[in-house]
Amino acid sequence: MSELQSKNFDEPDEVLSGPGLSGKIVNVGGTYVGRYVHQPGWRWSKDIKPIVGTPYCQVHHQGIMLSGQMRITQRNGAERIIGPNEVFDIPPGHDGIVIGDEPCISIEFRGVRDWAKPAISGERTLTTILFTDIVGSTAMATQLGDSAWKNLLAKHYERVRLQLDLFRGYEIKTTGDGFLAIFDGTARALHCAKAISKVAREDGVEVRAGIHTGEIELHNDGAHGLGVHITARIMSLAGAGEVMVSGSTVAMLEGSDLSFNDLGEYELKGVEGRRRVFKVMNDDE
Repeated sequence: MSELQSKNFDEPDEVLSGPGLSGKIVNVGGTYVGRYVHQPGWRWSKDIKPIVGTPYCQVHHQGIMLSGQMRITQRNGAERIIGPNEVFDIPPGHDGIVIGDEPCISIEFRGVRDWAKPAISGERTLTTILFTDIVGSTAMATQLGDSAWKNLLAKHYERVRLQLDLFRGYEIKTTGDGFLAIFDGTARALHCAKAISKVAREDGVEVRAGIHTGEIELHNDGAHGLGVHITARIMSLAGAGEVMVSGSTVAMLEGSDLSFNDLGEYELKGVEGRRRVFKVMNDDE
């Protein structure tokens, strides 16, 4: 059970500064929350683009605007002005500019720490990859109807993103009703997958997951490479509530508190050779 706690932005855990902006970040119960001040005239494409090297901000932001106004322009041309007391949800692929003479002050609880990091396009990196999706989503959507399904999916997205924050995963993209995420800690990826399955089941949803540790190529539009393909194929072997992992992932977890059932070797479509696959054992198995 989490403990009662509070933090004050006057004593931040991290401080961020850049051209025309400043930020204070606190960590409360594993969740990062930021307070940002953007000065009049600040614009992402003018002030931050030269730092990160991408044409648009590729981070998903959620928060509350306390004062000032900011105009957000999406890659597809959609625009919205966000003003005081408005709760915002800004998808990746956007530009933002402070309009008027008043600074924009906001509280953010998603996209808090990653938005001003330089992008490294084309770099190959070793990471642990997680794929999830909802089992039987088509039948469930048909049974519930469009409105109820959209509400359920929105709640599922929120729950998954909270777990990604808690276990320090980085969301690459959503895949319809699933997620592609990467982790710099192998055990955290597995614990995150188990937590996602647990909270989804509480909402009446069954999730399956696949995990693989290998090299991927990071680009501005996401993650690519054989490692991503292997992870997707491993996930396809999982049933409802199951987490399947590759042999390379299990090798990284020697001595951990996790238990595995060796399912033997499988031929994965589009992957040369046979790959050993393991099922992560639940606590009650």
